[in-house]
Amino acid sequence: MQDTTTEILKDTTPFLTNDTIVFGVLMVALGIIFYTSSKETGFWNTFYKFVPALFMAYFIPALFTTFGLIAPEWVSISETGEAVEKSTNLYYMSSRYLLPAALVLMTLSIDLKGVFNLGPKALIMFLTGTAGIIIGGPVAVLIIGTVWPEAVGGVGADAVWRGLSTLAGSWIGGGANQTAMLEIYGYNQALYGGMVFVDIVVANIWMAIILIGIGKSARIDKWLNADTSAIESLKEKVSSYTKKVDRNPSLSDLMILAAIAFGTVSFAHFGANFLSGFFADVVAGIPKGITRNIFTFLDSSFFWMISITTVIGVILSFTKARSYEGAGASKFGSVFIYILVASIGMKMDLTLIFDNFGLILIGIVWMIIHAGLLILVAKLIRAPYFFLAVGSQANVGGAASAPIVASAFHPSLATVGVLLAVFGYAIGTVGAILCTVLMQLAAGA
Repeated sequence: MQDTTTEILKDTTPFLTNDTIVFGVLMVALGIIFYTSSKETGFWNTFYKFVPALFMAYFIPALFTTFGLIAPEWVSISETGEAVEKSTNLYYMSSRYLLPAALVLMTLSIDLKGVFNLGPKALIMFLTGTAGIIIGGPVAVLIIGTVWPEAVGGVGADAVWRGLSTLAGSWIGGGANQTAMLEIYGYNQALYGGMVFVDIVVANIWMAIILIGIGKSARIDKWLNADTSAIESLKEKVSSYTKKVDRNPSLSDLMILAAIAFGTVSFAHFGANFLSGFFADVVAGIPKGITRNIFTFLDSSFFWMISITTVIGVILSFTKARSYEGAGASKFGSVFIYILVASIGMKMDLTLIFDNFGLILIGIVWMIIHAGLLILVAKLIRAPYFFLAVGSQANVGGAASAPIVASAFHPSLATVGVLLAVFGYAIGTVGAILCTVLMQLAAGA
């Protein structure tokens, strides 16, 4: 008998689909958040003592997505019954245009010597975060596999450990490393969407926890018995310089800032397109295998865009352009960062936590191990919460999230997050391969 069963397609179109309208809604939400957080008395003053404004900028768009008001992507069913996949361009716009603009504006006033004076703890915590991902994967597979063997099963290209290798690539390096792991271990691409889903859900939950922790960083630092003197010294030095050059910006100041910001964006994209194309040919010339995949991040235009932007910002910090911090450079950079935060938040549908629960559970256990190791090492070396948070996000969130978290402590610290995230790209594939070997052993494959 012929099987006439057909898949029932679901229309997931949100209430608002026009990017211009959605952008306006997000901006109104950010405006309300900052208006309420500026209150010095009453309910809102008490509320924001416990919940940081940065977290709300992330959480409110997530609620909008959860209740179907907006969506990062959706399926629209035409009158003929054809399913059409659609998506918003707001995250792309924020990460490719506003993020580099924010980074160069925030880097203008950087004290590079002060950043180096922060000492080795930032790098130690970053590497601890990397170790937490490498160790956490196989331990999570062992734990969940003991109580729920089906969750870590599968054979051949469907083996779960192969799919988890892409999470390791993403959580140590970034998107380029994630794709490299997909190619190295040949995971079934029809199932790959489930791993991307776990990546988004677990990474976003962890980022939300980190953002909440920023509001309690003083208390956390006290518990860690952390030495924050170097960080406070850098913040004080930058703040003093900002006060020294502070002025009421003229129209010329604002136009020059716009030229610096978006001129850098333009040049960074131009250079990134050239360099990614050049290295794509170089990488393609390497024989297929692990060696080629280790260097796949070099053909990522996003990697080169962030790197070029950071270099330009550092160079400008040694010129007279540094004085434009007094005209509000870092404030405008912070506006762009908050828009990026909102666009990241809208990628999170809270109801999806209950889908693919087995994989989600593996991801959560994995992230708990990552976090636990970071806390342990931070306690042992008396590292401030800043290093813990940025070291983690430089791994798990990459170049899009690390500067967000770093700048929440102080705009001048955004560059610390970028530098660590760029380092993550370089070691991402190697670390992920080691993690995957251990997960394969843990899964008994």
